[in-house]
Amino acid sequence: MHFLSLISATFLSLTAFDAALADSQPKPYDVIVYGGTSGGVTAAVQAAKMGKTVALISPTKHLGGMTSSGLGWTDLGDEKILGGLSRDFYHRVYLHYETAEPMTKKGAWNLQTRAAYGNKGQGGPAFNRETETASVFEPKVAEAIFNDLLAENHVQVFTEKLDLSDGVLMAGKRIRALKMENGQEFHGQMFIDATYEGDLLPGAGVSFTVGREANATYSETISGIQAVKSRKNQLPDGIDPYVVKGDPASGLLPGVHPDAGGADGTADHRLQAYCFRMCLTRYAPNRVEIEKPADYDETNYELLFRAIEAGQKSGFFKFDAMPNFKTDSNNTGGISTDFIGENYGDDWDWTTLNYQQREALAAKHRNWQLGLIWTLQHHPRVAAANGGTNLYQNIGLPADEFTDNGHWPWQIYVREGRRMISDYVMQEKNCTGARVADDSVGLAAYAMDSHHTQRIVRNGMVKNEGDVQIKLPIPYPISYRSLIPKADECENLVVPWSLSASHMAFGSIRMEPVFMTLGQSAATAAVLSLDEGTSVQKLPYKKLAAALLADGQVLNWTPTPKN
Repeated sequence: MHFLSLISATFLSLTAFDAALADSQPKPYDVIVYGGTSGGVTAAVQAAKMGKTVALISPTKHLGGMTSSGLGWTDLGDEKILGGLSRDFYHRVYLHYETAEPMTKKGAWNLQTRAAYGNKGQGGPAFNRETETASVFEPKVAEAIFNDLLAENHVQVFTEKLDLSDGVLMAGKRIRALKMENGQEFHGQMFIDATYEGDLLPGAGVSFTVGREANATYSETISGIQAVKSRKNQLPDGIDPYVVKGDPASGLLPGVHPDAGGADGTADHRLQAYCFRMCLTRYAPNRVEIEKPADYDETNYELLFRAIEAGQKSGFFKFDAMPNFKTDSNNTGGISTDFIGENYGDDWDWTTLNYQQREALAAKHRNWQLGLIWTLQHHPRVAAANGGTNLYQNIGLPADEFTDNGHWPWQIYVREGRRMISDYVMQEKNCTGARVADDSVGLAAYAMDSHHTQRIVRNGMVKNEGDVQIKLPIPYPISYRSLIPKADECENLVVPWSLSASHMAFGSIRMEPVFMTLGQSAATAAVLSLDEGTSVQKLPYKKLAAALLADGQVLNWTPTPKN
């Protein structure tokens, strides 16, 4: 072959190779959402509605987070804060139950009549005919609605786990890709961290905190350690803290600390307790009996026995009614479903664990809760302290829920993980109305709600520490600036759940309806920033607000006129 012909052939071959290589490289998505939570779903759906290519990456195959994992008695506060996709979700729930046949085997009311259920929700009707929204629902119904929203908007969903040690790939101040545990990379232009843990924050170089700030940090009154004010869900008086009653040399009971670790109002590293929102039923035809866990250890329930002996006869878990004879059973009472103090240690917490470690710890929580119910139902010490009768003997798991997971919820209730620290930190003053954000991306309406963080010895008795619940005067706006990192840290990340907030303000904002709202707002901001060719920090708020309002989001509170 002539030399020039050889060069030409070689050039064409290399060009073809380069073209083939380029075709094999992953094409960047406009928006990548990491986290298959309720807010992750609304973020992905909103990006798709705005005409962008979007990938929803979820470490779990079941989508919807807590909303589809047992939290069916919605912590709403005031349903008038609902708008956009959050309202659409609760409207679809309403349509599912209110337009169904009264009692059909394939309809919504397949085990119970609509009339028998009634209409009681949290702070209002379960099914509101005026607004056509519903705040109470079965887990499988919530999951089906989330799946419908994603399918209708042609959102690509990938079940993959982020490489938590080195999975956020940066180019300067911008995320360029996410790398999964299996090595797969997802390249994108805008990113949304929709995890409960804030898993993108460390790799993106974004400032964050874990635990409780001191009151002095943001001039608050109820943050930090709270031993004196922790009166709700408290243990009865008189519980001896020692393994052998009255003998300090025998050591403290499992999970009990000698003191609070500091004065009230001072900072610490502790996380409010996690639990599973159990879905239970008394309806025998749909009931699966709860068996004694294989790793059952009676010593883990010594505090339960002593609490019952000291006078706790109820309040071991809630029975908030969902349709078809099911419950959303959350923590309540001095000893209940919260596995207090088991989501952190001296040098670790839930957020620092990898996925395998989180799964193992979640399994420990699950078995402790199952063991709690089994103990109440079967243990002779419970019967002896309760007049010879065991408790909750007709309670079990619904056979038609979580069918691929032993009828147990998929998602543990991660009430708090990392919290970003940005240029605007939502604080107690925002919740009380003393400080008002002027760049609202949604409203919050629930009380400042923090669960207990530890069990301590106080006045010679075992007491819980950390539960503080303060009602709000009115719903309040959440700042756009609290969803975006500082400008000098990361330019293409929006964070709708692990947002910039103090511990106590986060306790109000963290509710699922608000997460759905902020997920949609986060996606809108990401898409508009992409269209403007700018960072999320430089996006004009007026442009964002106009888009949010056009999509039906509620940004400001208008009191209902009095008659």
